Amino acid sequence: MSMKLFKARFTSGAHKLVRTMLIYSLFCFILAVNVAEAVSIQDDCKVRRCNHQDPPVRFPFRLEGQQSPHCGYPYPGFQLSCSENKQTLLKIPRSLKLLVKHIDYEAQRIDLFFPGRCLWQQLLDLNLSAFPFVKEQPGFSRLKVYRSQLAESKYTLFECSSQDKALYSRYKVACLSTPGSQIIAFPSEYYDYPENLLNYSYFRNFSTPISPYGIRFQLRWYKPDCGDCEAQGRGCRLNNNNSTKEQTECFYIPKHHIGLGERLMVAGIVLGSSIAAAIAIAVGWRYRLDKKEKESQVKIEKFLEDYKELKPSRYSYADIKRITNHFKDKLGQGGYGTVFKGRLSSDVLVAVKVLNNFKGNGEEFINEVSSMGRIHHVNVTRLVGFCADGYDRALVYEYLPNESLEKFIFAAKGKDRSLSWEKLQDIAVGVAKGIEYLHQGCEQRILHFDIKPHNILLDHNFNPKISDFGLAKLCSKEQSAISMTTARGTMGYIAPEVLSRNFGNVSYKSDVYSFGMLLLEMVGGRKNIDVTVENTSQVYFPEWAYDRLDKGEEFEIRIEDDAQTGIAKKLMIVGLWCIQWYPVDRPSMTVVVQMLEGELDVLTKPPNPFASTDPTKTMGATIPRKPVNRDLPTIAEME
Repeated sequence: MSMKLFKARFTSGAHKLVRTMLIYSLFCFILAVNVAEAVSIQDDCKVRRCNHQDPPVRFPFRLEGQQSPHCGYPYPGFQLSCSENKQTLLKIPRSLKLLVKHIDYEAQRIDLFFPGRCLWQQLLDLNLSAFPFVKEQPGFSRLKVYRSQLAESKYTLFECSSQDKALYSRYKVACLSTPGSQIIAFPSEYYDYPENLLNYSYFRNFSTPISPYGIRFQLRWYKPDCGDCEAQGRGCRLNNNNSTKEQTECFYIPKHHIGLGERLMVAGIVLGSSIAAAIAIAVGWRYRLDKKEKESQVKIEKFLEDYKELKPSRYSYADIKRITNHFKDKLGQGGYGTVFKGRLSSDVLVAVKVLNNFKGNGEEFINEVSSMGRIHHVNVTRLVGFCADGYDRALVYEYLPNESLEKFIFAAKGKDRSLSWEKLQDIAVGVAKGIEYLHQGCEQRILHFDIKPHNILLDHNFNPKISDFGLAKLCSKEQSAISMTTARGTMGYIAPEVLSRNFGNVSYKSDVYSFGMLLLEMVGGRKNIDVTVENTSQVYFPEWAYDRLDKGEEFEIRIEDDAQTGIAKKLMIVGLWCIQWYPVDRPSMTVVVQMLEGELDVLTKPPNPFASTDPTKTMGATIPRKPVNRDLPTIAEME
């Protein structure tokens, strides 16, 4: 496959696919990352241990450095840590460190052990003002000591000489005593003080919920209350959805805990599968598109082979880029492609319509070339050549500097129309003759199906030329109707029978209807349906115009003299004849040309095309009284 074909594949539909694939892959990646992040958030709260012999640490406790703050209860006392030799520690402000030996989560008790040699010294320096179990606050709210049943004990310490040590050896605090003096401690409940106690030196008072004589303790907490969750075999955690940060909730613990590595692997499999599925879909789409495009290309090549005798110039895609100076000067954008200004030579300008890639089955391209290649008329745009180079297709027309009629008849509100009434009549006659030629002047009848101001181009002398044959159909001149599976054209210009067969069969009279709507827009200088007008009766201009014509009233159009009035009235009468609801009531384009070139006096007033069974209706979308009994013969469309 050539580089040109490869590039062409990805210039339109393929670009969209690539963008869609990138967005889809990005979505899958973000999803996988979010899963991994959610797993990470959940995984950092799983049960931890300092070593395999120490108790497991989970809510309401958390292990510092291994579990995030949200994993534990947000009060002092629930934060544990690992020592340098991998032992579980509970730190009590400011300096007391107790080893954690066991945690009963259901009974909400924790067993602690003091590893040092002088608990008295630790308790003397201890500051328990911020610790929950000292005050009746949430957290460790009650203490039970193995060797002392006191919830909180008070002690008075005295200093005496070493000579009296035998008398009060049972109260001696050995680790605080020195060879020259000894420290003795009396509990506050002790009333049998010795007589010579006043001779002793007062050392200090202190109170503690921990017995300084014990080295092993059992603490109990009452809040948070997770005992019920533990009894049911469920976990306990903070309720993040609750406005109160201290509220807890129970949750089910999976029997098999999936680790972070396993979850990331699952996320990777999901991501990989999604990308693989997307690639498979893309490959299938690409294959289907290639197959469709190849069939279209074969169809086009066969048509062009049969079309050689008509001698339109065929250009390569490289020629098209050279002619348009690499698509530098854009003239307009349409549903089937983009039009660029080009130059064949120093004095020959062209308009190049580059068709959209991967659109349809080549029918629009074949229609345009086959229709315009047969036409040689002053009022039809001349096809200079075409390009059918692989996936690249383009049509080359003569360049018309004054663009389309739409630009001139739809003047801004309050401004004079830029074309005179005489020039408007010349344009109307020219368009009518061009359509007449399409219907009668070619070997086969060409039905345009998209007559509208946008498709009427003007040369340097404002001579009209019909363009854009993308919707055209060919049929024999002996036949008066064609079959159609779907409606085609632009709303507002489509004949009633194209939308509903209740009005008759589709024929060349459908172009007559579109031309009639074109004439009425030329007279009104505005779209036939205009909701911006001040008078609601003028919203649908054709019906308003017929009502004025029927009553002999003025048209409220800016006209300078009687001659211009006659032109406006003639164009309006012919337009109203052309938009009759039923095809058989419309004149042929040959008759239309005669009417436009003839005198106003010989024209008769047309029937009311807006008559309805409901006389109160004022809009044009009404049902005529006339029954439908005019069946025209139907023939198949010719390829």
